[in-house]
Amino acid sequence: MTQGDGQDPVERTATLRDFRVPPYARVPVQGHAGEPPVPPADPTLHLGTRPAAYPEPVAFPEPPARPEAPTYTEPQVRPEPAAYTEPPAHPEPAAYAEPPVPTAHADAARPVAAAPVAAPSAPVAASASAHPGAGGFPDDFPDGYTPTERDLPVIQRGDTLQVPVAPAAAPAPAPTGDGPGPLYVVGDVHGYLDELLAALRAQGLVDENGGWAAGNARLWFLGDFTDRGPDGIGVIDLVMRLSAEAAAAGGYCKALMGNHELLLIGAKRFGDTPVNSGAGTATFQAAWLLNGGQKHDMDRLQDVHLQWMSRLDAVVREDDHLLLHSDTTAYLDYGQTIEDVNDTVHEVLTRNDADEVWDLFRKFTKRFAFRDEGGPEAVQELLGTYGGSRVVHGHSPIPYLLGQVGTEDGEEESRPVVDGPHVYADGLAIAMDGGVTMAGKLLVVQLPLGD
Repeated sequence: MTQGDGQDPVERTATLRDFRVPPYARVPVQGHAGEPPVPPADPTLHLGTRPAAYPEPVAFPEPPARPEAPTYTEPQVRPEPAAYTEPPAHPEPAAYAEPPVPTAHADAARPVAAAPVAAPSAPVAASASAHPGAGGFPDDFPDGYTPTERDLPVIQRGDTLQVPVAPAAAPAPAPTGDGPGPLYVVGDVHGYLDELLAALRAQGLVDENGGWAAGNARLWFLGDFTDRGPDGIGVIDLVMRLSAEAAAAGGYCKALMGNHELLLIGAKRFGDTPVNSGAGTATFQAAWLLNGGQKHDMDRLQDVHLQWMSRLDAVVREDDHLLLHSDTTAYLDYGQTIEDVNDTVHEVLTRNDADEVWDLFRKFTKRFAFRDEGGPEAVQELLGTYGGSRVVHGHSPIPYLLGQVGTEDGEEESRPVVDGPHVYADGLAIAMDGGVTMAGKLLVVQLPLGD
């Protein structure tokens, strides 16, 4: 894996190869069964010294004469064998007892994507003063720069009342003939794998085992798979697996790049390498921790995950919808066509320059461009450049767009109320981040919406 300038070498996990016994250590162990004992050396003999005299050989006596063979006699008649007696009957085996059936673990039925690694439980929320990334950024941020936690204080799901949801799987979407199937989009997941599987089952996109069940349907994830939640790598593994299964069934499952994908890539590649943040010195490592980075995700992150994230597109147009992750016009800085934007983003990641990747992350972290008075004009600028009649985005949680901010007192009425996507900016924008990180809702919906 490519290392950034100034980054320490990647810590290598020991494998079986590391524990093979080197040749110089292969000393035979004395005392094993079957090994002849080593005779002790004669203390009177020394290398290069001949004994004083060798003993005379002992004379062997002549062998006695061979005796004559005895005279042959007729053998006696063989006696009749004794009468055969029936052996005692073999005892009947004891009745077979069915072994007790072990109680299945509650998570045993949950599909595990790619690598079956048990997901660690979600970390307990720390106080603001003890946050690992606290103090990593100055207060005077440049205009438009909105680090996530600074704007959106994270409310840990463990601090709010949780209502388990296990919806029955809906019927799979009906095939639409030879053309493309129905179009679905998924909002920000942020490591909440169980909630994602439940939402996909409710739409009939996956079966009870988490396998693709939607035929030629089209499914787009809008980015932000990791950080904050308990199993970000499990989410990536699931999306990668569904991509292969959907393609084999005649549909597809694809994903866009979010700012948290850029953040995780930067934290892995550049670590504590200083970058020019525009408001002083910062590092990807500090920003990743500040924005909900989870150590168990970093520990399980592999080259295949990094390569997959690095190749994600930033913008796509499906039917009459312009899909992107962030509610910002910063995409216009990277090209006047969708192809130019995606090519430029891929080139930035390929060049592997820490400052360049940081600037990309910073711009994709901007938000709320479509919310205020000038929101409709901002959306129209994007649609006029890239096409489509509506923008569909994630990134900014619907509770914040609506001014609904939860609390940490654990009261049920404090839960953000999210019934579905939020249509705003004169009907030109659809927000898909239901606020799953604050006990909201992970949204999976079919487009176009039935407004």
